[in-house]
Amino acid sequence: MVTKGEKTIQEHVQTALDFLDKSDQEFAAGDTLQASEKLWGAAFYAVAAVAMQRGWKYGTYSAKRDAARALAREFNEPFLAAGYSIAQKFHTNFYRDTMEDDEIEQDRPLVHEYVHRLVAMTNSSVSPDSPNS
Repeated sequence: MVTKGEKTIQEHVQTALDFLDKSDQEFAAGDTLQASEKLWGAAFYAVAAVAMQRGWKYGTYSAKRDAARALAREFNEPFLAAGYSIAQKFHTNFYRDTMEDDEIEQDRPLVHEYVHRLVAMTNSSVSPDSPNS
């Protein structure tokens, strides 16, 4: 049950997808710090959507991390935990500007893949390997 002011699963999904799009726009414009934060936000909201759908806690950083780890165990798919950690690097980058350009270029597509896999899971909880939309 959604309480007043709380997003629905679909709103979390839409926010995640919006942040992915905004992140791409900001990277293209050269605003690496804001783009990094939006990329992190996309993963953050995607994890929240899946956790909410499953009735898991998702209100804190640690709850989202735990949800990502639980998904990795459930599907025996380490990327479902690693993707969260990769996205978290972009959150840190927003505050500290520590990522090198080559690291950003290598990790950005991984976060995109991660978000799309989680979004697909909200539409079909059968497999984490649902095709990207």
